Amino acid sequence: MNILPSLSEIDAAAALVYRHLQPTLQYRWPLIEQQLGTSAWVKHENHTPVGAFKIRGGLVYVEALRVRLPECRGVISATRGNHGQSIGLAARLHGLSATIVVPRGNSREKNAAMQALGVELLEWGDDFQEAREYAAQLASERELHMIPAFHPHLVLGVATYWTELLRAAPDLNVLFVPIGQGSGICAAVAAREALRHPARIIGVVSSHAEAYALSFEQRRHCTAPVTTRVADGMGCRVPDEAALEIIWAHVDEVLRVTDAEVLEAMKTYYVTTHNVAEGAGAAALAGAMQIRDRMRGQRVGLTLSGGNVDRELFAEAILG
Repeated sequence: MNILPSLSEIDAAAALVYRHLQPTLQYRWPLIEQQLGTSAWVKHENHTPVGAFKIRGGLVYVEALRVRLPECRGVISATRGNHGQSIGLAARLHGLSATIVVPRGNSREKNAAMQALGVELLEWGDDFQEAREYAAQLASERELHMIPAFHPHLVLGVATYWTELLRAAPDLNVLFVPIGQGSGICAAVAAREALRHPARIIGVVSSHAEAYALSFEQRRHCTAPVTTRVADGMGCRVPDEAALEIIWAHVDEVLRVTDAEVLEAMKTYYVTTHNVAEGAGAAALAGAMQIRDRMRGQRVGLTLSGGNVDRELFAEAILG
């Protein structure tokens, strides 16, 4: 299938997703709008059964896998947490084993959430890229199906939440989207294109993991070290080639936000909405705050894409 699906494909995927979760809500929070100085809708993907948007892609991917490879008995993937929960839940629903590889020092609470879903959790490497390479090796050795971090079926599933937002708030002018491995921002592009919506799309990366920003600016594949302590969900060292092609063609701008800015956005979400945001989940707000002077008079769409954060880090954000 094409990476950018049609509206009918997205709606069919949504029907599959809604067997397992309700559409998430979007709200205009007065204090958020006060902070930004303009109108803003927040899409609450932190309210899914795994606390993040990734569940949608996992459900769609594994459903398609069972049709394509009915003999498959087990899957493997690499993650910093939310993708792993998504795959763990989807695999359990279909009676598949799931092995998830995380880098050393990964979030303890994300690890615990994945294990609660029945996955075999393995620690390997110093970053996501090393964990991903080890997962690919194990897939061959153990005859498991390797689920990548970026794939058209993952994009298709994730696009369902962007169509929800754009249909609920059709007058939005700009969307702020965090970039991890690329499924989230490519899904935003897919939904916008399918709906023929005019909103601009601004990607947000960590200043301490700027591979996608460098690649966007230089129009070539760039790698960069990952040193973020806060936004693990955006800790990408090696961008996906297919995701880059979509970003180059359809994304208007890519911003960098520091760990300090992300911590401030996490605090802002809690103080203004009493919602918990993980680092990547707060990145869209951090990006909008960074350029709020440019957003005056614009109708802004923000994704609170996940709320899975270790308590010590969240306490640091709240207490400053």
